[in-house]
Amino acid sequence: MAKRRRRVLETETIIREEADLAPSAAGTVLVTGASGFLGSAIARTFAREGFAVRALVRGTSPRTNLDVEGLQTVTGDLTDAASLAQAIRGARYLVHAAADYRLWAKEPSELYRSNVEGTRLLMQAALEEGVQRVVYTSSVAVLAPPREAGRRSTETDGLSVENAIGAYKRSKVLAEEVVRDFAGRGLPVVIVNPSTPIGPRDVKPTPTGRVIVEAASGRMPAFVDTGLNLAHVDDVAEGHLLALRRGRIGERYILGGEDVALSDMLAEIARQLGRKPPTVRLPVGAVMPLAALAEGWARVTGKPPFVSFDALRMARYRMFFDDAKARRELGYTSRPYSEAIADALSWFRQAGMIG
Repeated sequence: MAKRRRRVLETETIIREEADLAPSAAGTVLVTGASGFLGSAIARTFAREGFAVRALVRGTSPRTNLDVEGLQTVTGDLTDAASLAQAIRGARYLVHAAADYRLWAKEPSELYRSNVEGTRLLMQAALEEGVQRVVYTSSVAVLAPPREAGRRSTETDGLSVENAIGAYKRSKVLAEEVVRDFAGRGLPVVIVNPSTPIGPRDVKPTPTGRVIVEAASGRMPAFVDTGLNLAHVDDVAEGHLLALRRGRIGERYILGGEDVALSDMLAEIARQLGRKPPTVRLPVGAVMPLAALAEGWARVTGKPPFVSFDALRMARYRMFFDDAKARRELGYTSRPYSEAIADALSWFRQAGMIG
């Protein structure tokens, strides 16, 4: 225990000292998930600050988001231990942002293989390489939703695997348990829990990005009464950098934005597009038959359903979160969610995903 504590203190001293160095002295950071939505924003943020950014990408990953100056790419896979050892060799830092973020999957085991076992293999590689700091991108999905009106969940509201809704949430709960186990073994890791990032470069798009695209395209005539916490993806990326420099090892930090009712989010999208927002509010139970049809069709086509049982079960709760700890300890800040909506709409329009 004393040896681990000494290593933690030495690592934190190095980080504090390097925060004051010229950007060119920042060192190499391996970023997983850099071809994706949040990962690409993280890669850009770290490159801007002078880090040598190395991106771990699969051979089949799209390269659209990898146009970062000076970015080095290495091909590998979270399920391939040898490729992870090669990718992390010589890296001073690791930001593990890659995840299989699907609220529905034809084969749920794929989520566990990437999110849980992939994280285990990568943390082992980081431990063996002796990296100086790891930032692990968890999710607010590992936190229990507020049960009382007017209350917001915090980092202390942990969610058990048994109470997690759906394979995605369960996989993220288990993955964070893996990371905490490695922290106990001496790996200098800080955990961040983004809420719901929105903004540019949402290439797939994410489930929330799909809502924006569908709403902007006039294909959401109704909505359910739920709420979520919206944050600009670039602010969340900045939060990762702050966690690297100022986060306490073994701690988790919510990286959030504004709590927004889904109806208000849809109204903001309509306002920015000069359209009328949807006004039909449906109870969650009334949409369940549609989810059954959508999931059945998804199993035939292989394409994700626009609405799923798990998404509707989550929608029963207003997923509001308190990020005061990150603001207090890391200096984290976030812009109004309306700006994130505007940037998302602009990017989706340029990408030809909305008219």
